[in-house]
Amino acid sequence: MAPVQKRALITGITGQDGLYLAELLVGKGYQVFGLIRGQNNPKREMVEQLLPAVELLEGDLGDMTSLVEAVNYCQPDEVYNLAAISFVAFSFKQPEHTGNITGLGALRLLDAIRIVDEGKGRIRYYQASTSELFGKVRETPQTELTPFHPRSPYGVAKAYAHHMTVNYRESYNLHASCGILFNHESPRRGHEFVTRKITSAVARIKLGLQDSLSLGNLDSKRDWGFAGDYVRGMWAMLQQDEPDDYVLATGETHSIGEFLDLAFAAVGIEDWKPYVKQDQRFMRPAEVDLLHGDPTKAKKVLGWEPEVSFPQLVEMMVENDLQIESTRIPRQFVPPTSLVR
Repeated sequence: MAPVQKRALITGITGQDGLYLAELLVGKGYQVFGLIRGQNNPKREMVEQLLPAVELLEGDLGDMTSLVEAVNYCQPDEVYNLAAISFVAFSFKQPEHTGNITGLGALRLLDAIRIVDEGKGRIRYYQASTSELFGKVRETPQTELTPFHPRSPYGVAKAYAHHMTVNYRESYNLHASCGILFNHESPRRGHEFVTRKITSAVARIKLGLQDSLSLGNLDSKRDWGFAGDYVRGMWAMLQQDEPDDYVLATGETHSIGEFLDLAFAAVGIEDWKPYVKQDQRFMRPAEVDLLHGDPTKAKKVLGWEPEVSFPQLVEMMVENDLQIESTRIPRQFVPPTSLVR
């Protein structure tokens, strides 16, 4: 008898993590459903083109009824909550909206699962936690036991979602795990994030489409990895017999300056300083200076290892943006041969 096909529901499927995770699950034979907000979501067509096997459902983390309907409709074995107001700088501008979607949205989804699952413990849940929980870090490197001290409305909302996931795990027989993921990037990263902002600008500067790049704090340090590696860890968490929380990180830390070194070097520019300006508009009200994760537990329990190195990641992103930006260069007009005298 053929094995029963697993079913998974992914919120935030239009983001970089959602796309990579959906590709992974489809490759493993899952029937995948993706939650999309709004009838005219501009990213819907992109998902349909990249992942035609995925069935898209309309739903909103701000609307409990739509979540219950979505979970009840697809009857998933696994739910991955990747949706959030995830841009840290934006969370300072709209903290209430961030709290409603990133924090309370996770609660609504957990409760929708509780209602549909009826205490059977059949549906497994993954909550996308974040290294921004650590904020003003108490110790380095950060582990699953490091105390939280978030420094943004986004981090605070994620802390609520994290603790609520643990509470539902302990209260309702729910197989719920949190992945405390450190910064993970890819060519699919949104342009509002500093890594993609850099690689896109570097490509445009190389092609003569842009003169300079404006950034905020150049000294902050992050533990950067490849998003495609991190979704393997998400999946592995839900395959364990017991739910738990795991840090996913590379165990390395690099500054914005180091990222700039590699990005500009990838296009043959050795000194980036003439091209980069610091702008107070991009400074956060409260900065997170250093994030450095310890993935020992994930490596030991999940057998998870990041495969793409930091230099490979930066080069991958720059090459992708060079290809994209090169298509924007107007081609020199060549008259038809019949008009040439």
